[in-house]
Amino acid sequence: MTGALPDAPVVNVLVIVAATGFIWLGSGWLEEAAEALSGYYGLPAVVQGSVVVAVGSSFPELVSVLVTALTGVFDMGVGALVGSAIFNVLVIPAASGLSGDSDLEANRAIVYKEAQFYMLAVSALVVTFALAVIYFPVSTDPIVGTMPRSLAVIPLGLYGLYLFIQYQDVDDAGIERVRDGVDIPREWGKLAAGLGLIVVTVERLVASVESLGATFGIPEFLAGVTVVAAATSLPDALVSVRTARENRGTTSLGNVLGSNTFDLLVAIPLGVLIVGEVAVNFSTAVPMLGVLTVATVLLFVTLRTSLALDEHESYALLAAYGLFVAWVVAESVGATSVLRGV
Repeated sequence: MTGALPDAPVVNVLVIVAATGFIWLGSGWLEEAAEALSGYYGLPAVVQGSVVVAVGSSFPELVSVLVTALTGVFDMGVGALVGSAIFNVLVIPAASGLSGDSDLEANRAIVYKEAQFYMLAVSALVVTFALAVIYFPVSTDPIVGTMPRSLAVIPLGLYGLYLFIQYQDVDDAGIERVRDGVDIPREWGKLAAGLGLIVVTVERLVASVESLGATFGIPEFLAGVTVVAAATSLPDALVSVRTARENRGTTSLGNVLGSNTFDLLVAIPLGVLIVGEVAVNFSTAVPMLGVLTVATVLLFVTLRTSLALDEHESYALLAAYGLFVAWVVAESVGATSVLRGV
């Protein structure tokens, strides 16, 4: 399929648009199946949002990282993942808060468990990248290190702890299962079909973005932060806005934080495990992770004020994302030099 279409900018743009639509379709199937299966197996709203729905809606990011790792453009995959994470914690909660008739409700489980564990996930990934630079250095300007499989198990182990905590919550909650009207084989089939569609379309999306980047001289990392991140974040946005309109703020916010936790602790390490080792540009990744940390703290503070996200706080999150976009544009035109080596 790679050679079936001409390698022209217009064609690549059309492929990106079409792939984004198919990602949305496949993620819809995935989210619907995950929600039905969560009810069937009796999962609480927080666990449903932060694990089942989050993993489903995060599958585009996972596939983008795996594809970029296999094709040798891992910087684009990391950029897409971090850019998507920043979009998730600033834009999606804001859009969810503004789409409903009332404030977006949170609870202490979201604020004190999900948000704080997510900040721990960001820190763990920074530490893992730092270990790659210290013990497996490649260059000092820019600062680049090699991340082997032995380091990839660190974030994966932390995600195992996250799943253990969620498992304990399921056991403690004792939610009654919804068995009526649920066709289990059909739902599992829909979930598998969604996964398959996402795998194919994300591969096409990454290839087209890579081609456009080469044509116009756009660095891989910045291409990932912008185009790939926006396209792969679409499923998370649609899921969260829909659940917010149904007055299920816990599931909406749980999806955002759980999706980001999965992206950082699973998507990147899986790419490393499959390829064997990847080069990590510490000079570009860490400033982006620093922005992600600030964005996460901002979301934490706005949620904790009244255990809800009101209209003014939603606009504040959107303004913060606007500043982030302005910074990325400044980096791309060379106005600033924080992301050295991009």
